[in-house]
Amino acid sequence: MTLIVTGVLAFVAIVVLIGMYNSLVQLRVRSESAWSDVDVQLKRRHDLIPNLVESVKGYATHEKSTFEDIARYRSMAMQADNPTDAARAEKPAHRGATRAAGGGGELSAIAGVGAVHRAAGLPQSIEDSLQNARRYTTRSSAISIRGFNRSR
Repeated sequence: MTLIVTGVLAFVAIVVLIGMYNSLVQLRVRSESAWSDVDVQLKRRHDLIPNLVESVKGYATHEKSTFEDIARYRSMAMQADNPTDAARAEKPAHRGATRAAGGGGELSAIAGVGAVHRAAGLPQSIEDSLQNARRYTTRSSAISIRGFNRSR
């Protein structure tokens, strides 16, 4: 009879130990997943910065060339001696001014400003995602610690 009781107690102890081990493995996997989320957001942040800098540089180069063209065409129009030359010089100046004001067929200034503003909003979006991932990690760690303390 004592052998049966001892066997049942040993079986119950083994089942409890397996359950505790599985709980600890589950908590570890959840914690690793939470840290992985933080790593992903940090990688997004690090990848975004060079792309944002290049976007702003490209936009600034486009704007610089547009305004240099407008200034050059304007000075040509002002130096024209007769109405025919003035009209000929005004056409490119008008196209350049229209392009700078957002009416051109190319990337307009307004669209460029919008793109730069959208790109400027991306770091905030990534920072928000990073903060949420960190909150989840903290919450997950706290749950893991409480779960571990209850299982002892």
